[in-house]
Order: sequence, then C-alpha cells, then structure tokens
Amino acid sequence: MALTMYGLVQCSTCVKARAWLNQKGISHTFVDYRATPIAPADLKKWAHTLGGFEKLVNRASMTWRQLSDTLKDPQTDAQWLALIAQFPALIRRPLTVYLDGSVTVGFNEKRYLEKLGSA
Repeated sequence: MALTMYGLVQCSTCVKARAWLNQKGISHTFVDYRATPIAPADLKKWAHTLGGFEKLVNRASMTWRQLSDTLKDPQTDAQWLALIAQFPALIRRPLTVYLDGSVTVGFNEKRYLEKLGSA
C-alpha cells in the first residue's frame, strides 16, 4: 500500500516513521511541507477528518508556545490556514495520508499496523 507522509526532513519522529516504513517494505512518498507547502484545501479537509484544526496543529510545540496570544485563538478555517501558512511547523508530524483517504498524525507503530495491515 503506497501512502504519502508529510513532515519535515529534520524531524526525528518523521525520520523514525520513514525508517519503520522502509524496514517493513512499505512504499511511501515523503513531502517536506516547508519546501512544498500543503494546499489549503487539503489541510482543511484533513483537519475536518481528524476532528478539527486543534487535532491537526501541535499546540504543545515550541512554535505554538512562541506565538503571540492573539495568534493562538483562530476562530475560522481561514484564520487557521493563514496561521499554518505562516508557521508550517505547527502541523503535527508526520501527517500520513493513506490510499483510502484516511489521515493520521504522529507516529505510532500499532496504529500504522492497524492502518496498513501486518505488513
């Protein structure tokens, strides 16, 4: 099963997830979203699939903590998308999109095995 993983090349969790996929022989494409920003329509769709932008954005990250208080209270999809466009590192990583269109954030071997089969 081919999948697409979005993240940052230097992110240790992304490196770990990619190594795990390679070890299991699972075909995947990796997209560094700083070099290739994710389309706003995709971000919006995935955020809603996950249960909202609060699930897509890592509000425990250093990037989030360094934001001004006024930026930490987006009320609309447009505000969330503008915030992510300005600070792409806010997206939880890795963000993985499977062939069936489902999406997960973060790396968890058990969840990956559930999504991908026993690989």
